[in-house]
Amino acid sequence: MQAALARIAALPANTRIWCGHEYTAANARFALSVDPDNADLQARAREVEALRADGKATLPTSLARELTTNPFLRWGDDAIRRVLGLEAASDAEVFAEIRRRKDVFK
Repeated sequence: MQAALARIAALPANTRIWCGHEYTAANARFALSVDPDNADLQARAREVEALRADGKATLPTSLARELTTNPFLRWGDDAIRRVLGLEAASDAEVFAEIRRRKDVFK
């Protein structure tokens, strides 16, 4: 999964992302649990909540936005590593911990 996401992350930043589901609000809540001080993520979460409250879709999005707000594309980010307590861990270990936390997130 990490290798596939790394290939996506290497695409041009203006690449449009079209997901086949509307989980953006739930995903934003999870992302904030592992990256709570990310101002871009906080703004995106507010935007998503407003869109959903109006019954509007949150997609498509851009790779540029995902690169600043999606923890599954940011395993090397120092702030996320601090929150996870994995500052010295490998990228694979950080990614696996993000995935583990998502699996049990309520």
